[in-house]
Amino acid sequence: MSNRKPYIREITPTWWKNHPFYRFYMLREATVLPLVIFTIFLTIGLAALVRGPEAWHTWLEFMANPIVILINLVALIGSLFHAQTFFSMMPQVVPIRFKAKLIDKKLIVMTQWAAVVFISLIVLIVV
Repeated sequence: MSNRKPYIREITPTWWKNHPFYRFYMLREATVLPLVIFTIFLTIGLAALVRGPEAWHTWLEFMANPIVILINLVALIGSLFHAQTFFSMMPQVVPIRFKAKLIDKKLIVMTQWAAVVFISLIVLIVV
């Protein structure tokens, strides 16, 4: 048996702050927090819709609160940021070939955004 002590690298709770890549990653992953709050608000709205007109109007008044509107705007910005980072990674993760030739990364990303806009317009028209 050896009397040497093994090397144990110290890891602080803020280790990720020392590298820009990890700071960006943590920011990207933190975008889920306002989205969770937004989802909870929508779930409460569905429950209010089921309970009747009075509960529905109470929920609408709650959603008109400036703080709730701010949370929803932060959730929208966070989801757009998350989508942008996801779309920009997609061509690297899944390179798409057409007739044995790689499709340009910008074309793939722009096609994804076009699909988002198209689907959003359909939802706006239907609703």
